Amino acid sequence: MTSTHGHITAAAVGLLHAAAADQAGVVDLTRELVRIPSRGGVDSYEPVLDRMSTWLHGQGLVSRRLAGPAGATVALVCEVHGHDRGPRYVLNACLDTAPFGNENAWTYPPTSGEVVDGWLHGRGSSDSKAGAAIFAHLAVRLARTADRWAGSVVLLFDVDEHTGVFGGAKAFFDGPDAGRVDGVMIGYPGLAHVVTGGRGVLRARMHVHGIAGHSGGSTPTPSAIAKAATLISRLHDAALPGPSGVGFPLPARLTVTAISGGQGYSAVPDLCTFHVDIRLTPAFDDAAALDLLRAQAAQVDAAWTGTQPTLVEVTTRWPAFALDTEAPLHAALLTAADTVGIRTNAKIAGPSNIGNYLAGLGIPATAGFGVDYRGLHGTDEQIAVASIPLVHAVYHQALLTLLPSR
Repeated sequence: MTSTHGHITAAAVGLLHAAAADQAGVVDLTRELVRIPSRGGVDSYEPVLDRMSTWLHGQGLVSRRLAGPAGATVALVCEVHGHDRGPRYVLNACLDTAPFGNENAWTYPPTSGEVVDGWLHGRGSSDSKAGAAIFAHLAVRLARTADRWAGSVVLLFDVDEHTGVFGGAKAFFDGPDAGRVDGVMIGYPGLAHVVTGGRGVLRARMHVHGIAGHSGGSTPTPSAIAKAATLISRLHDAALPGPSGVGFPLPARLTVTAISGGQGYSAVPDLCTFHVDIRLTPAFDDAAALDLLRAQAAQVDAAWTGTQPTLVEVTTRWPAFALDTEAPLHAALLTAADTVGIRTNAKIAGPSNIGNYLAGLGIPATAGFGVDYRGLHGTDEQIAVASIPLVHAVYHQALLTLLPSR
């Protein structure tokens, strides 16, 4: 676990005591949530939403559900108001999870919620049911002191995150009730960093055409698979920009992640489709990435005479983002961590996340600071119980900094 130092303020001591008082409740709620399977695209989400909704109701907080385009519930929302109008911040954590993988490889079953030697085991314990439980307890404390601060805090618990659709976030931020949002803090795990940015992503399906024929025919016909292989090789060898500087230290990256085409043995395929994942930076944005795909495809098409041109189908388009170092949200979390005694720093993440989607909407966001963990998305996912009060106190301090007080 990340070490702490001794420069803790008196106010922070009070927040740590409050967080310690909530620790057992956070652990209990996390265990209950972990014991309810909620794998993205696999399990029904209603049971885990029911449990969180019931818990909030028991604490005197009102929640409501948001539906996606197909009518299914994709998120649970609860808003706590201060004594007067003011800034509005969103605490976001997902209640759906990654798949279990090989359940026989787990030391304890993925939905056990076992606590052993200070570690709470189970799928979703780190990503992000512990974060949701912490945020729920924090909302209760804010509601009890609503006469001391202005503005509002929204709990957004989505259940369409691990599908990659991010339906819960979209239902809220693109919906009629989004209103003013001054910032979002996402409870992804990890004490070592406050994630203040991430590479963007452009994902595309490349539909490559050949000419159908018999594989044993006297006259060979252009195979879509062979043509696709040529295009894949060119994309693999394409030069991409390196790191964008101190403010964005990561390079762009292109990866072919899937390929399909052909059937059996005797037919020359006339269509081969492959998927491309391109990680974007300020020096290589979505327009530049799309230009690269189209230019490389056009050159291959020209060399394969008689074949139809390659179709580039864009499926995902999110910009890279880096939270301004002068933004209140940036300073609030980092300063709060220092105040509580946690050594941490800002980080630009390699993977994309909801922060990229929010950046496209012009909403500042942090995309990670949370409990200490092991096995994220892997076998034996678990969290350090001792890290719960630290995370609770940091977010509490950050919100007290961001929300005007009397």
